[in-house]
Amino acid sequence: MDHRAACFNPVMAQTEVMVEVFAVASGKGGTGKTTAALALGMALAEEYTVTVVDADTGMANLLFHTGLDDADVTLHDLLIEGRTATVSDAVYDRFGMRVVPCGTSLDGFRAADPDRLREVIAELSRESDVVLLDSPATLAAKSAVLPVVLADRTITVLQPTIPALSDGLKLREYARSYGTGSAGVIFNRVADPSAVDRITEHTERYFDGPILGVVPESDAVQDAREAGEPLLAHAPDAAAARAFADIAAKLDVQQQDAAAVADRFRSAVIPDSPSGE
Repeated sequence: MDHRAACFNPVMAQTEVMVEVFAVASGKGGTGKTTAALALGMALAEEYTVTVVDADTGMANLLFHTGLDDADVTLHDLLIEGRTATVSDAVYDRFGMRVVPCGTSLDGFRAADPDRLREVIAELSRESDVVLLDSPATLAAKSAVLPVVLADRTITVLQPTIPALSDGLKLREYARSYGTGSAGVIFNRVADPSAVDRITEHTERYFDGPILGVVPESDAVQDAREAGEPLLAHAPDAAAARAFADIAAKLDVQQQDAAAVADRFRSAVIPDSPSGE
């Protein structure tokens, strides 16, 4: 079945629309960023036109969460010089959202030019109310930091531990240095709620955004991935799904003129990683 979004129309991009771009990020792997991005996307799609982009060009996995592991065109095809694919070719209509998966091949990662992501996000922003960038786990390369720099605000997904908080703080400091705001923090995969209480003071002191919510550890998350579905589609009544829906309801989307946002993306300076790699 061809899941490409039939409604992606460049002509519509000429009309005035409003958009906000969020980087769903963490500073480390295993926190559940992809699950969070898709859960928030599905919940927000009840009110907004939402596009979720797998911006992790090196360790992509959003396609497995959305049943798109056989996608013909992915973000890699848009970032490789000489490819003829258009942005609309890589947009798939899934679970009420627009989804842009990324390929998983090492050759695709090596050939991808991160500079091209600016134009891709610029075009997507002209057709969306909300864009969620499922960002790489670390800031170890130029391709990894670009989503955080391009976003209007970050949504930081953490587990309630001091090491995770430290990694998230490094990410937040880097984002702040490029003028990227903070929408807040999500504590995810929480097995012990008292662990959140122990680090709440540290979180509120160092992150310039609210604690959006706490999502419990749940077997439904793995079950959803194995089914190739977002959590809210596979198990909408699970405690974790309800928590994400509550968080989406709290998220104050601050939409800006899409044309201005697109121009900002196109002119954005491509940063080096904090390590200079």
